Amino acid sequence: MARLLADENFPFPVVLELRRLGHDVLTMHEAGLANQCMADDSVLLFASSENRAVLTLNRKHFVRLHGMPARHAGIVACTFDPEFVRQAGRINEALESLANLEGRLLRVNRPSV
Repeated sequence: MARLLADENFPFPVVLELRRLGHDVLTMHEAGLANQCMADDSVLLFASSENRAVLTLNRKHFVRLHGMPARHAGIVACTFDPEFVRQAGRINEALESLANLEGRLLRVNRPSV
């Protein structure tokens, strides 16, 4: 299962469901990093130092960071879905399709209606 860091804006119900599915998900709050206005590159650096991929809804900025030359432990960039259990299921399926997230960008999008 994946080691993930959910950034501050990531829905906590999705985190709970991912944990139920067996993933090791740490939140920014649990890491003592909430409400510090951390720059996205610092979030990615912290996650990588903890060998965790970033779980985020902030796709634009993290996709850009993925294109930078620095190594990272992975990025899971998602679109928002108010159906939290369904979203966690899609993330879980995408994670199971990869042997390793290191240096990878994984996009998990809400299906079109």
